[in-house]
Amino acid sequence: MRNVTLLLQDGTKFHGKSFGYDKPIAGEVVFNTAMMGYPESLTDPSYAGQLMVLTYPLVGNYGVPAFSFEDNGLPTFMESDKIYASAIIVADYSEKYSHWNAKESLAEWLKREKVPGITGIDTRELTKVLREHGVMMGKILFDDEPDNIPEANYEGVNFVDQVSVKEVVTYQPTEGSVPEGQKAKKVVLVDCGVKANIIRCLINRGCEVTRVPWNYDYTDMEFDGLFLANGPGDPDMCEDAVKIIQKQMAKSDKPICGICMGNQLLSKAAGAKIYKLKYGHRSHNQPVRMVGTEKCFVTSQNHGYAVDAKTLGNDWEELFVNMNDGSNEGIRHKTKPWFSSQFHPEACSGPVDTEFMFDKFVAEL
Repeated sequence: MRNVTLLLQDGTKFHGKSFGYDKPIAGEVVFNTAMMGYPESLTDPSYAGQLMVLTYPLVGNYGVPAFSFEDNGLPTFMESDKIYASAIIVADYSEKYSHWNAKESLAEWLKREKVPGITGIDTRELTKVLREHGVMMGKILFDDEPDNIPEANYEGVNFVDQVSVKEVVTYQPTEGSVPEGQKAKKVVLVDCGVKANIIRCLINRGCEVTRVPWNYDYTDMEFDGLFLANGPGDPDMCEDAVKIIQKQMAKSDKPICGICMGNQLLSKAAGAKIYKLKYGHRSHNQPVRMVGTEKCFVTSQNHGYAVDAKTLGNDWEELFVNMNDGSNEGIRHKTKPWFSSQFHPEACSGPVDTEFMFDKFVAEL
């Protein structure tokens, strides 16, 4: 293992060892407090351009499952077709792994996909620095290559355009999921960096899903409902998507549902402004309350931006709020079937307390 240094933009340094692919890398340093789910997190396109810090100290002990694909083209165990995080940073990498479904080690997977991984970092201290300062840019440098210094930008980069599909793709409903005597409901899914389990949750409920690029004009297509997916980066970079959503809302009252980036884009279409959180929400245990009730849910989240609910149009209201910091976790229209969540109801890996959001959407179709 080669010696490496994590250099933050404020000058703070952390020293560790490389266990992944050996190359310098730069990106936005963010932390995730989940205790498990690194295969799903690494393949979540929402982590594009980011160096992912895992606060849970032991990582790699259950290995990595096979990177296989189902007949419909969806990955069996991952959330996309490859690793999208720029790097992974852990306290203690476990070289030995044991799990019935594991086919390779985390290190082998990282090296195969040319993604750096560093271990031996005090990730709790690193997280404290990020919580105090806020997320910041960082560089992974190899101590024996002092002149090989990578450069990267996160602000002002349209990562959604980088991770979205370029062509229209259609997924048929799961066999037996369409009630006898009925036709499959047609859903247009705007791909801003969609996780595979979002598509799976829709096709398992009898929907035919047409996945379109983030800036595709779908307003003249025949469909029953519109789904706005998650994605990386700053939603203010996606004005084309917002304009198309507004065009669709002006044309039709067809149901609309959004998740994560989808919540922010729907909110922007409703007139709201977006702001950047100090260090974001990235974990499996974010407490969320449904507005107007005492119902609270444990949710999985991965986002660095939030909706300023005070700037929503008069026809809109908050649907969920975060119980830790009071930030917006979802909106809804007061009279039309348009709603969203900032958290991930499909939550792979877990929890699935809020999967009823898909049931609500499909019931409106």
